[in-house]
Amino acid sequence: MDLGQLSDDVEEISKRYAERFGIERDAAWFLLKLHEEVGELTQSFLMVTGQARTKARSQEQLTAAFRNEVADVFCQTLLLARFHDIDLAEAIKEKWLVWKGADANA
Repeated sequence: MDLGQLSDDVEEISKRYAERFGIERDAAWFLLKLHEEVGELTQSFLMVTGQARTKARSQEQLTAAFRNEVADVFCQTLLLARFHDIDLAEAIKEKWLVWKGADANA
């Protein structure tokens, strides 16, 4: 999966969603929406790990919901980066991949 194409696709879906519900996607919205999704991921994690009530959902349903919430956080992160003109692939290379092959004790 190409990160650039994925970002384009997620952007198109987000724009349609905002138009449909009359949402202004400004800097605050992108950050707050990410925060909302992280909250939903946290709730889902607590449920899937037995640390919160399951609301009568099966383990399979809880696992699927957790997977979906991880996807929501990832996509919302793509949108936030795109809004701020951040080349996410380059930022990951600079922040994370610089350590690839480095000594863990360094």
